[in-house]
Amino acid sequence: MTEHRILIVSHGHPDQSKGGAEVAAYNLFKEYERQGLDTVFLARTDLPSHGGSAFSTVNSDREILFHTHMSDFFLFQSGCKKHVWQEFRALLQRYKPTVVHFHHYIHMGLELIREVRNTLPDTRIIMTLHEYLAICANNGQMVKPGKQMKLCYKSSPTDCGRCFPERSPADFFLREKYIKSIFNLVDMFVSPSQFLIDRYKAWGIPEEKMVVVENGQPEVQTLAPRPLVEGETRGRFAFFGQINPFKGVDVLLEAFKLLPEDARERVHLDIHGSNLEGQPEEFQEKIHRLLENLGDVVTLHGSYESHELGRLMEQTDWVIIPSVWWENSPMVIQETFNHGRPMIGSDIGGIVEKIIDGVNGYCFRSGSSNSLKQAILKACGENENWNLVTSDISKPLSIGECSRIHLSIY
Repeated sequence: MTEHRILIVSHGHPDQSKGGAEVAAYNLFKEYERQGLDTVFLARTDLPSHGGSAFSTVNSDREILFHTHMSDFFLFQSGCKKHVWQEFRALLQRYKPTVVHFHHYIHMGLELIREVRNTLPDTRIIMTLHEYLAICANNGQMVKPGKQMKLCYKSSPTDCGRCFPERSPADFFLREKYIKSIFNLVDMFVSPSQFLIDRYKAWGIPEEKMVVVENGQPEVQTLAPRPLVEGETRGRFAFFGQINPFKGVDVLLEAFKLLPEDARERVHLDIHGSNLEGQPEEFQEKIHRLLENLGDVVTLHGSYESHELGRLMEQTDWVIIPSVWWENSPMVIQETFNHGRPMIGSDIGGIVEKIIDGVNGYCFRSGSSNSLKQAILKACGENENWNLVTSDISKPLSIGECSRIHLSIY
C-alpha cells in the first residue's frame, strides 16, 4: 500500500463542537493514528489565538487548530485571505500531504480546496459531503424558509430566488457556477448515504466521482436490556443531539403531549441536547411551553460528552430521531445501533436507509406529531415489540473497516 501523508480538515474539533461531522472526521484521524499512519488533523476554531497566530495545537502537535473565519456565507469565502495563501499554503508546503481529506469547508472557505490543488498539484483531494450546503443557501437544509418548513425537492436559480427575494436568480446561477468550479478540483466525494449522493448527482456532480461510505463507529459492547420491574413496559425514550427547529424536538414533545393519560404514566422522555439558548426566541418559547405542559414526563438534561453515551443508553429503551429536514446520515443512528438499541425515526432522507420500519425500529411521517404518537404507543405497548426489533439490529460499519475503505479511495 502507498505510504500516505494524510491531512484531515474539519470545520470544528469535537473537544469544542460536538456535531456528527466533527466526530466522524476526528474518529477517522484517531484510527489512522492508531494504525501508525502519518496523519494530521486540522480543525477550524472560533477561539482567539495567542499572539494573532493562525494556528495552535491541542492534545498533540498532530492536532492543529485553525483560527480563521468566513466573511461570505453565500459563496463560502474566507474572511482572511492571508490565512489561505500564506499560513495554509505554508502548512501544505511543510507537511506535503499526499491526501487532503476535507470533511467540510464552512467557516474556513472553499478557497482552501483550490489552494491545495495550486500548491500540491499531485495531491489527492477527497471531500466528505455531510449536507446540502452547496445546493441550498438555507443552511444546506433543503427546507423552504418560513414557519411551515416545507421540504425542497430540487434547487434551481429561479426557485432559490423565490426563497431569498433579496437575491436575484442570477446571483444563484453564479453561485452554483462558482461552487462547481471548486468542486471540479475534488478527486472523489464521499457520502454516508445514497440519498445525499442522489441529490448531488441531480445537481450535476458526476456519479463516478461519488461513493457511499458510512461513518465508522468504535467497537463497543452491545448493552444488555434495561432491567424492568414487574409489569413495566419498555417506555424509556431518549433524544440525543442539537436542539434546533430542523431536528424536530417540538414535534417530539407534541407527540408526547398527545399521548392518552394512561400511556403517559408508562413513558418517560430524556432529552440529551444542547444549543436551545442559541435558537430563535419564538422556538425557545415553544419548547419551554411544551416542557412545562409535560411536567415529569420529560427531563431536559443538556449536552453530553461522547464517552458518556454508553451510560446514558443503558437506561434507554428507544432512541427517537424526529428530524424534519433531509438528514444525510445522523451519527446518532449508528451510535444507537452500535449499543444495541432500536430507533424511531422520520421517514425521510438518509434516515430510512438506516431505520427499517418493523425490522430494527419504527418510522413515522416526518413532521407529524400524531404519526409519531402512534409509533410511541406501538413501541411501549408490548415488550415483545422491543424484543423483535432489537433482535434484527446489525452492528454498523466499524471505524477500522471505514478507514480501510477510505485508504483504498485515497
